[in-house]
Order: sequence, then C-alpha cells, then structure tokens
Amino acid sequence: MEDGIGGLRHMLATVFLSAFAGFMVVPVITDVTVAAVCSGPDDSCSLAVYLTGFQQVAIGMGTMIMMPVIGNLSDRYGIKTILTLPMCLSIVPPVILGYRRDIKFFYVFYISKILTSMVCEGTVDCLAYAYVAVNIHGSTRISAFGILAGIKTIAGLFGTLVARFLPIALTFQVSAISFFVGLVYMRVFLKEKLNDDEDDDLHHGTYHQEDHDSINTTMLAEPILNDRPIKTQVFHKKYSSLKDMISLMKTSTIFFQALVVTFFSSFSDSGMESAFLYFLKARFGFDKKQFADLLLLITIVGSISQLFVLPRFASAIGECKLLSTGLFMEFINMAIVSISWAPWVPYLTTVFVPGALFVMPSVCGIASRQVGPGEQGKVQGCISGVRSFGKVVAPFVFSPLTGL
Repeated sequence: MEDGIGGLRHMLATVFLSAFAGFMVVPVITDVTVAAVCSGPDDSCSLAVYLTGFQQVAIGMGTMIMMPVIGNLSDRYGIKTILTLPMCLSIVPPVILGYRRDIKFFYVFYISKILTSMVCEGTVDCLAYAYVAVNIHGSTRISAFGILAGIKTIAGLFGTLVARFLPIALTFQVSAISFFVGLVYMRVFLKEKLNDDEDDDLHHGTYHQEDHDSINTTMLAEPILNDRPIKTQVFHKKYSSLKDMISLMKTSTIFFQALVVTFFSSFSDSGMESAFLYFLKARFGFDKKQFADLLLLITIVGSISQLFVLPRFASAIGECKLLSTGLFMEFINMAIVSISWAPWVPYLTTVFVPGALFVMPSVCGIASRQVGPGEQGKVQGCISGVRSFGKVVAPFVFSPLTGL
C-alpha cells in the first residue's frame, strides 16, 4: 500500500493545487456577487440567489453531458492528456475578477465561469479517481480514494485560510496562479500510469491474474458486493458514453444502486451549497471572515476524518457500512442546520461533516470494482455525470426556497 500511495504523489499534488485554487474563492464570491448585482444594502438580494441557482443549473447540465464523454476519452487517449484541457480553462475566470469586479466584469466572469465549468467542474476529481482506480488494486483502493479526498479537503483548509487574510482582488489573482502552477506541474511530473512495464491490455479491460485474485478476495469479504463477478470489457468502443452508462446499469445492479445514491447525495449537497451561505448571511449577518472561519473549521474536521478515520473505518467495517454511516451523519447535519436558532449552531454541526465526506469515496470504491482497469474513466465519468444531474435538479427546488 505504501508503494502504491507513494506513487500517487504527483496526482495528489495536482489535485491539491487545483482544489486550493478553487476553494480560495468560495468565501469571497458571495460578497462579490452581492456587491456587483445588488443596488441596495439588502444582504438577502434575491437576484444574487437566482443567478447562483441558474449558474448551477447551466453548469450541471453541461457537466452531466461532458463527464461521461471525458471519462470515455481518458480511457482512449490517457488521463494526463485529457486533464490538460480543463486545467487550462480553469485559469480564465479568476483572472477576470482578479483584474476588476464591477458589474460588467462580473457578468463577463459569470458567463465565462459557466462555459468553462461545463468542462472543468469536477473533471480533476473524476480523472483523479479514475487514475487511482487504474493504478491501485484490491483492498487498498478505498484507502487511496480516502487519501485523495483528504488531500482535496486539506487544500480547502489552506485555500480558506489564505482567503481569510488576503484582500479580494489578490485572492482571485493567487487562485489563477495556483491553477497555472498545477497545470505546469501536472504536465511535467505526472506519469500516465505508475507501472510502465505492465502490458497494454491493462488499458483494454483485462486484469492481470494477481490483480484479479486480489480483488476477488476482497469482494468475498463483503458478500453484499457479490451481485456479479467483476466485469472485463463491459463497454464497447463503438458505443457512445450514454450507451456505456445504460449498458453497465443493465448488467450491474450494484452500479445502478451506486448511481441512485450518488444522485440523491449530490442533490442534497448542491442544495445546501447554493443556500447555505446566503442563509447564514441573511439570517445571522455572516460576513467574509465568518464564512471563512466556518469553512476553515469544516475543512479541518474533514481533512482529519478523510486521512485518518476513513481508511481505518473502510478496512474495519467495509465500504457499504461506511457508506450507510456517512449518509446517516449527513442527514443529521442537514436536519440540525435547517432549524438553526443561533449563529453558533452551524459551527456545532461540523462534528457531522465526516459523514458527508465518507459518501463519494465509498461509492467510487464500490463502482470501480464492477469493471476492469481499462474502463475506470467511463465508470468515474458516469458517476460524475449523475452528480451533475443532481446539481441541475437541486436549484429548481432550493433557489425559490432560499429566495423566500
């Protein structure tokens, strides 16, 4: 396991730099949006809420289509090659707001953010999960997924901490620089696969015998996952990405169930994301520093849980029980936040944050075991596409409620 995780260091560094850049702008984008589009001092400006909701819908629709396509292309042309495009496009939006933030430049940012995010939103995560699934096999894969998620959370910790002290203009400038450094680092250091001496058939859905035996042994430890034996070459090259998804859904009950869980988890998370900061700003008058403090606490708790708790829990209780535990903790968290009666309540509910962070590593781990290494991009792309669909649906429910 140590050799395998050590071999992922360049992908982990790429994920860190990309996530660091993305998380930096989260605490300040609400204030920038309100300042640009709201003429009065009313913090509950409904236009800002609806713009955010529309942005989520547009990006969600784009990524819902693009993620399976990107996953498919990564299996065909390589993860490193396909990863280059979204990392290039991610630089554009923060450059705009780093230059000026008046209403004209805000709308230029707004449009460019929608267009670029259709390709960029979640792509680094999707391809990183596929990279881990291709290069890490057997029972260590879920631990690797947890470490990958933990690195992203640590990046959020540092990004939020930096945003806490930087002026707004410099925040966007540093974000753009971080995206650029991540792109250069990825192109220079990341290897397409860790074991260059492996046969090329690894990328055409065929297992080596030792990998096959290792994964089968792991699956026997969890009978609930034995719905079907692991597939080799489930997909057909002539199929489109949509047909790929439908094909695997028909042949694997486990994969279909994983997509159902993914949709509802994404739906609720996206709803919270679109409403949470506006809710706190309108109800308790949270400002940029309070947002940053809360996000900082969330990322600290999340990073500890993903790096130290998730790998141990996964090996002790298995992926399915870990998934159930995470979903239950996420439910408790949202239920308490929904009835917040004082500004300290959202801080208290951070004890339930690990639950939400257990969900996707568990789902990706379960789903990745349904196909061979040469089809991991398609599987992770399908999962990302369903997550995007949840993000499309959520604003239609949550934005009107937040506006009220």
